[in-house]
Amino acid sequence: MTTGEHGDDVSSSGVFVLASDNMLGADQRKFRGVMGCCPTGVAVITAQHGGDLHGMVVGTLTSVSLDPPLVGFFPGKSSQTWPRIEKAGRFCANVLAAEQLNVCKIFASQIEGKYDSVVHTASPGGMPIIDGIAAWVDCRIDAVQEIGDHYLVVGAVEAMGQGSGSPLIFVHGGFCAPRSLEIMDCPTP
Repeated sequence: MTTGEHGDDVSSSGVFVLASDNMLGADQRKFRGVMGCCPTGVAVITAQHGGDLHGMVVGTLTSVSLDPPLVGFFPGKSSQTWPRIEKAGRFCANVLAAEQLNVCKIFASQIEGKYDSVVHTASPGGMPIIDGIAAWVDCRIDAVQEIGDHYLVVGAVEAMGQGSGSPLIFVHGGFCAPRSLEIMDCPTP
């Protein structure tokens, strides 16, 4: 191994190994690029509180537990929408369908009246379910924990549903739809 420009160990294959005391100096663009190789679904977290509807896009929705059923997502600490959703004490995670890039753009923007052009109904818990989504999960906020520059929000699942469309995927800084791959026989040694 040799030492890279930031004091990182670099193997002969070009793999960077960051020393634990050097993580604070890690290149954030490189980190985003590496993590961008991991595809994520795109969800809109919705809530209704005090008569107002709120919504924010996340690419971090994940299953946390099957028993009890829990999901999680990671809003940024700088989010102006997350505190409004948190006040509701519950949320609905709307997994966007591949055809809903326009909905993603609406909820990722800072515009007022995000729901004006988005058809929606109420979940069993009273949270907005966006029409045409791939799936939805209605939750009560179970826990919120500070982690780095984000919060980990854990929701206790109270109701859920699935549509018929494929989910919208975010990978390598762009959006796409999943496609099935032909299953191939793997060669045996």
